[in-house]
Amino acid sequence: MIFKLNQLIMFVLILLINGCSSVGKLGDNQSNLFDKQNYLTHVKTLASDEFGGRAPATPGGELTVSYLEDNFKALGLEPAFGANGYRQPVSLMVISTDEDIGLELTTESKIKTTLAYKDEMIAWTRRPVEQASISDSELVFVGYGVVAPEYNWNDYAGLDMRGKTAVILVNDPGYLSGDDAFFNGKAMTYYGRWTYKFEEAARQGAAGAIVVHQTGAAGYPWGVVSGSWSGPQYHLLDAGDAPLAQVEGWITEASAVNLFANAGQDFAALVEQAGKAGFTPRSLNTSASITLNNTIAQSDSYNVGAMLPGSKNPDEYFIYTGHWDHMGTDESNTEGDNIYNGAVDNATGTAALLELARVFASQAQRPERSLLFLAVTAEESGLLGSAAYVEKPAVPLNKTVAGINMDGMSVYGASNDVVVIGWDASDLQDYMTRAAASQDRILVREPTPEKGFFYRSDHFNFAKKGVPMMYAEAGNDIRGKGVEWGKQQQADYTANRYHKPGDEYDESWDISGIFQDLEMNYLVAQEILNSDDWPEWRPGNEFRKIREASLAATP
Repeated sequence: MIFKLNQLIMFVLILLINGCSSVGKLGDNQSNLFDKQNYLTHVKTLASDEFGGRAPATPGGELTVSYLEDNFKALGLEPAFGANGYRQPVSLMVISTDEDIGLELTTESKIKTTLAYKDEMIAWTRRPVEQASISDSELVFVGYGVVAPEYNWNDYAGLDMRGKTAVILVNDPGYLSGDDAFFNGKAMTYYGRWTYKFEEAARQGAAGAIVVHQTGAAGYPWGVVSGSWSGPQYHLLDAGDAPLAQVEGWITEASAVNLFANAGQDFAALVEQAGKAGFTPRSLNTSASITLNNTIAQSDSYNVGAMLPGSKNPDEYFIYTGHWDHMGTDESNTEGDNIYNGAVDNATGTAALLELARVFASQAQRPERSLLFLAVTAEESGLLGSAAYVEKPAVPLNKTVAGINMDGMSVYGASNDVVVIGWDASDLQDYMTRAAASQDRILVREPTPEKGFFYRSDHFNFAKKGVPMMYAEAGNDIRGKGVEWGKQQQADYTANRYHKPGDEYDESWDISGIFQDLEMNYLVAQEILNSDDWPEWRPGNEFRKIREASLAATP
């Protein structure tokens, strides 16, 4: 994209208005745009025990919604949802499964194994039934469980999966290939996401779908799986007509190795074969049985949104998003800490949304285009709030020019780099490059594209509808400490606090990196808000044609 002269003038003016001396000094919290104490108040409140882990449709969730609503109202921002005010109802079905269960496996030679709930397996159903089960269901190893015509790949070729249960590897066939031209190599495609695995197995008519957890391929340890999919599970009440397997779940890698060995198969060898052309699925000559007894409830949670109308083109919008929910309180745990406070994930991003709203609302000169600040619910349950929003948006998606999503911000200090999730996907990367350069920072590719982070937060639902969205975060090259130190901190968080009760506010945090990102995200929006630009997806991107069709439908 050519950097036009009027854009350059506008960008320089933004820097002058906001005080050029503050840009690039955010490691010392010198920015005159953002208020550290105000920001930390939001984080501490949202991550407090009082808010109970902010699960949707719980007292803590209602506290969160009211807190967001009250703050938007106090800023003088307009409600986004008409007669519903600042709240957009998101109707949820909550399914709680009796945890006194096990996955029974029986080989043809009558070797019987029962996998223990949480320790070795996790299972649930998305069907609104009080009891769901599979009984003596034949297990079929289907490799990565991918049907991708563009890659001439079909792991279900020749199979009749009716009544059977698919055993599926996490990630996609490119993961172990080392070939960037093959399923994007290490960079996960949507075919690698667990959501896709369950969707495809159901389309194939499978009664059950079991994903094999591998820490490297999944991008997180088993504790994340057992913590995320136990307890009450939330689903959209109106999920459309897509087919659903009767039972879905995960098993540990160790359990898979044992399962395959009992079936006379070599798990490691079959993993290698599954990533190569010519792989054929095979029966494991083992049957699976499990019965899930469920309690079903229906309730409403809410997306919370507010608007700042533009001065020149009020019908065109830039959107900031962040999910307010986390995983609530584990009532079954009566010993020790059972509150999943979600301080980093995502009290930091929700607080950032509120602080950006405060900054824009406090300015005497409104931007030319409008702003939408959207805090979405039920992200941790499968991006449900953002999925509901894009089906019934507050403003037309073909009038939503672009946006930035904020999810899990850095608490390790100012950085020299910015990690882009979904490298070079759209023109938004050019805007962010300029904003980061003003802070003496550079944009870098995400170091672990195999973990599929682009498909794991709310920007993805907007992208599927064509809206260019940027998701980036402070990098690992922490000023004064270096890359390796930054990587160690990230790894420690993933292993010990991510989706665990340990994700709590810590007075030792260094939030200067968050303030870098706040100002960077502010500058990106300002440039787009005060221009006639419509950022595009890069040529060849999977979302480009969707956007072109959406814009063509604009009256």
